[in-house]
Amino acid sequence: MRSVAMQTALEMEEAKEHQDIVEIIESYNRNPEQLIPMLQDIQAKHRYLPADKLRALSKLLGVPLSQIYSVATFYRAFSLEPKGEHIIQVCMGTACHVRGAPRILDQLSRTLGVEPGKTSKDMKFTLETVNCLGSCALGPLVVIDGHYYGKQTPKSIEKIAQQYKGEKKAKKAAKKKGKD
Repeated sequence: MRSVAMQTALEMEEAKEHQDIVEIIESYNRNPEQLIPMLQDIQAKHRYLPADKLRALSKLLGVPLSQIYSVATFYRAFSLEPKGEHIIQVCMGTACHVRGAPRILDQLSRTLGVEPGKTSKDMKFTLETVNCLGSCALGPLVVIDGHYYGKQTPKSIEKIAQQYKGEKKAKKAAKKKGKD
């Protein structure tokens, strides 16, 4: 059986290891009723909900891990799998579908080299489909990192995707130019 001092020392070590979780918990006054915003903050920081962070949240907040997983798996906004740097959502609702959303999705998949529902190997892109984005007049609609791109065609979305793909190259060129 562990002594109280040993238990406290282990808890302090865990708190140091998961300082980011401690800060999130403290920002919500250690209130377990604020679990959803805490999970949102964790996901914003890591682009998903890492298992070790959920275990730390459970232990440090005093909420059963099963309850945390229940909330994390209930809401589609949460992900237990790593997401890419750029989240791309293609609306597949009826209005977008009849206006060509499947072709838009195919073009994005080919251009970015990632299948729908998956994340690219370089962790740059996650390609998702959604049932409706509530902007039917703009269909077919694609949302990239919260930016809405309406009335897309395979050609227009390829150009946008190429800009996101080339983002890294452009940043490297700018850095190289600054060194000259």
